[in-house]
Amino acid sequence: TAEALGTFFLCFAGIAAILSNDKLIGSGAGIVGIALAHGLALSVAVNAFGGLSGAHFNPAVTAGMLVTGRISGKLAGGYVISQLIGAIVASFLCILIFPTEVVTNQKLGIPLPSPLFEHNIGVILLVEFILTFLLMTAIYGTAIDQRGPGVKIGAFGIGLTVTFEILA
Repeated sequence: TAEALGTFFLCFAGIAAILSNDKLIGSGAGIVGIALAHGLALSVAVNAFGGLSGAHFNPAVTAGMLVTGRISGKLAGGYVISQLIGAIVASFLCILIFPTEVVTNQKLGIPLPSPLFEHNIGVILLVEFILTFLLMTAIYGTAIDQRGPGVKIGAFGIGLTVTFEILA
């Protein structure tokens, strides 16, 4: 439940920010607002649910925890299913809330490759690898390494990492 709710926090805030930025709604938030919506929602979700589930909220994080032996295969599978449920519910509610034209224009907030990168899947995979590496570094450094939680910035650091990644 914690993984589904935390993923819902992240996806609903992020998708809603992207859709609100469409010219038909015109929030004017731009990429900064979209990045902040994702990062702040993730920070709140990590604070709210970190003690219950470890606050993965992303299959890549769950995979990292599985590979390092911090979660069992069975539990990891349950986490990923819960994360998918949270993301699907958030997406469905955004489809209900926002005008169809906005959802269509923004492709429900799914970041599709720019035409500049259309034929270079290697660049897309490299960027995704770098961003996931940075996210996992932030998670391990602020929330998993026993020296990190003592500073009490885990959720803030993780949320800010997602914020700067979106800005980048």
